[in-house]
Amino acid sequence: MADPSFDIVSKVDRQEVDNALQQTSKELKQRYDFRGMNAGIEWSGEEAVAIHAESENHVRAALDVFKERLVRRNLSIKAFEFTEPALSGKIYKLSGSLRQGIDSDNAKKIAKKIRDEAPKGVQPLIQGDQLRVSGKKKDHLQEVISLLKAADFDIALQFTNYR
Repeated sequence: MADPSFDIVSKVDRQEVDNALQQTSKELKQRYDFRGMNAGIEWSGEEAVAIHAESENHVRAALDVFKERLVRRNLSIKAFEFTEPALSGKIYKLSGSLRQGIDSDNAKKIAKKIRDEAPKGVQPLIQGDQLRVSGKKKDHLQEVISLLKAADFDIALQFTNYR
């Protein structure tokens, strides 16, 4: 029988992000402090979000509302990378891109942390944009999961295929 294992991935359910975006858009239309500010949020491409308003403060406030909606839907804010508000004509714009997958630098950091601090017998293996961690005992794998949850990486991590 094969050793117990699990996968470390960085994926976000796009439908949940879309729901958070729709809720934010609805709130921006209803809130008193956004009336007449031409504020809005929408998808700009497959993996990017655009926020616009007539003042920099309103763009930042709309971003805060969007982040709040993401957190309420149990999505990590680390899954997005936002730019600074920039003036474009009379309107301030801000864009955010959705980051999915674990890049090679972060995968190496995670694998090094597992090798250095995890119990003996636990092996990380980089497989494209995810990591597979295997070990002799399920208890050791659970220790690795708690270790990685306590560590602060600059990406959102999920643990899947635990067997």
